Amino acid sequence: MPQRRTAIKDLRNSHTKHMQNLDIRTDLKKTIKKFTTAIADKKADSKAALNELYKKMDKAAKRKVMHKKTAARRKSRFAKLIAAAK
Repeated sequence: MPQRRTAIKDLRNSHTKHMQNLDIRTDLKKTIKKFTTAIADKKADSKAALNELYKKMDKAAKRKVMHKKTAARRKSRFAKLIAAAK
């Protein structure tokens, strides 16, 4: 446990940031799962799920939860999945 006042504040800030990043990450994972199930079931709303996934990945990259090139690579792979499903 930190002793100094600034260290205590830093611990509080890092915990808050950690929880925010965790929310973004779990929301992204849920969206990926929703998209993959839509692709597997060959649903018509898979295109809408892909758009939602793009939105969540861009937001995660913007907030530095994930690297921007990682987001771009994954978006490309998901686009290939939807093209192969058609």
